[in-house]
Amino acid sequence: MIQRREVRELVVQALYAEEISKNDWGQILSTIITPKFKKNKQNYKFAERLFFETLNHQEELDKVIQRHINNWDIERLTITDKIILRVALCEFLYFEDIPTKVTINEAIEIAKDYSTQKSGTFINGILDAALDQLNKADKIQKSGRGLIESSIN
Repeated sequence: MIQRREVRELVVQALYAEEISKNDWGQILSTIITPKFKKNKQNYKFAERLFFETLNHQEELDKVIQRHINNWDIERLTITDKIILRVALCEFLYFEDIPTKVTINEAIEIAKDYSTQKSGTFINGILDAALDQLNKADKIQKSGRGLIESSIN
């Protein structure tokens, strides 16, 4: 069974290691993620994809973050908050099978455990604003049961 919270937490840790060390992505993957999930292919595949998608789209994700941190520079954010936001935005944009509400809730809980006392509220505000903007720009593409928001009148 896939334990996505545990996977997300480990991916945040791996992305933190990459941000601080600037080591080779493969080395970080093999030292942080692979040992934990080598016996669970589902978890490993999700972790690997989330790790690489977040890194590969970092510039785009940072632009979305910057749009929603009024009068702040993204470099002023705590590294952990920035990484949690990147991971959540990556799930919004590139993981069509994960509901946005789940992504937001997971990001808030991870922020509470790994960042500052006020990070959960901060992450929630940024993700709500980003989700609204991304929906208006028709960039959120979710499919599957329970993922498509309907407008029933």
